[in-house]
Amino acid sequence: MEFRRIGGLPPYVFTIIDTLKIERRRAGADVIDLGFGNPDLPSPERAVKKLAEAALNARNHRYSASRGIPKLRAAVGDLYRRKWNVELDPNTEIINTIGAKEGFSHLMWTLLAPGDACLVPAPSYPIHIFGPLFTGASVREVPLDTGDTFFERLVERFEYSWPRPRVIVLSFPHNPTTACVDLEFMQRIVDFAREREVMLVHDFAYADLGFDGYEPPSILQAEGAKDVAVEFYSLTKSFSMAGWRVAFCLGNAEVIAALAKLKSYLDYGTFQPIQIAATVVMNEEQDYPSEIRETYCNRRDVLVRGLGRIGWELAPPKGTMFAWAEIPEPYRHMGSVEFCKLLVNEANVALSPGVGFGPGGEGHVRFALVENEHRIRQAISQLRGALDQLTQPD
Repeated sequence: MEFRRIGGLPPYVFTIIDTLKIERRRAGADVIDLGFGNPDLPSPERAVKKLAEAALNARNHRYSASRGIPKLRAAVGDLYRRKWNVELDPNTEIINTIGAKEGFSHLMWTLLAPGDACLVPAPSYPIHIFGPLFTGASVREVPLDTGDTFFERLVERFEYSWPRPRVIVLSFPHNPTTACVDLEFMQRIVDFAREREVMLVHDFAYADLGFDGYEPPSILQAEGAKDVAVEFYSLTKSFSMAGWRVAFCLGNAEVIAALAKLKSYLDYGTFQPIQIAATVVMNEEQDYPSEIRETYCNRRDVLVRGLGRIGWELAPPKGTMFAWAEIPEPYRHMGSVEFCKLLVNEANVALSPGVGFGPGGEGHVRFALVENEHRIRQAISQLRGALDQLTQPD
């Protein structure tokens, strides 16, 4: 049978490393997995207790609201008011989605159709590329840099694309590169979008994971943003609630209404006890993201210092729960997949190959900060033993 929509998908590169990792573990090896960005930190205890309490109430066992229950939408609206001084109407400018990947994919269906074009940074989180492609639209990749360089490349790619892109996808702090931008950048891109009548979609997955005093800006802070932008905010990283699948699309009321109409045909919303627990968490655990941020920052420091000691230099990322590292020169000829296979087999350390994030990621690997500091130190020790061609500093 021909599966037309998925037949053109390339092999999922990450499964190559994952398969090797599983084989090594079955053989008795203790593989330290710094590849998959699956948070290891526990969800707030208050969320777990509230979930259990709400699940025992039979009234919550029925279909819920596809848009999200009113108190949940109000809670994330209050969060945006507190954190970014952004006012949102919970009835028209906020919708709950079953995780950001579901929300983003369905949003692309509302904004794009076959023959349309979409601009996406390269390298990129895979769904940012394949979400538009699933709609039949074409994707124009913009090599990612920060500041003026990236903005100028984006404008150039927009002006020379035909048809003119209907959507520009952004995500800062960025996965996988950890690139960060300031509010001035957000204002420039909003002003550009208003001039050119193009829709901006900003995935704000790492909204609360800025380090060393850096505070990631919401695109909705920019003047006029709600005319041309929507943003995804998720509890996955900020509250370490990955498996709960709670996210929101916020901003332009017309786009939110279109997404709500589509979702009304596709789902009945997240299990209501999860929505109730998420509401309580946002209202009553306001300091939890700060605790999460501190943990990831400490892990980042251990990783960067440790890699430096074995001759693998990288600049400390200003945000996200990742580190994006160029493959050391003696091993660069291998490419990211073969290099990562070497690390699993020889060092018992799993990383993500950069090429898995698109051709622009080749020559790099991504570290996920999903192990504690002791395990990260252990991983560095094992890397030291396997990478004998590194020149270690005196």
